[in-house]
Amino acid sequence: MKTVDDLFEPPPDRWGLRGDPWVWQAMRDHLAGSYLPPTLGEVEAMLYTAFNRLVAVDLATETEPSVFREEFAHGGMSSGSIHLETWRVELIPLLIERARTKI
Repeated sequence: MKTVDDLFEPPPDRWGLRGDPWVWQAMRDHLAGSYLPPTLGEVEAMLYTAFNRLVAVDLATETEPSVFREEFAHGGMSSGSIHLETWRVELIPLLIERARTKI
């Protein structure tokens, strides 16, 4: 059976802000060992729930383009900043598309 953390390899080539790779890794770690749900809708819900839990932002309702979270700050000018639009438009859809090929 496939696990959700399989979806996180390889990481994307582009990020929105410097905190995004750290959120990617945190989501991978958070979901490690979780079995891939049988439907794309359930995969999407799992990913959005994990993001919300880790970043404390609901991607469906938050209107700010980015947020800062100290726990994802590891040096650099925009360190700790998470680009929400990149997660909505590129990163979560990338993970869902990867799931499509595994379900």
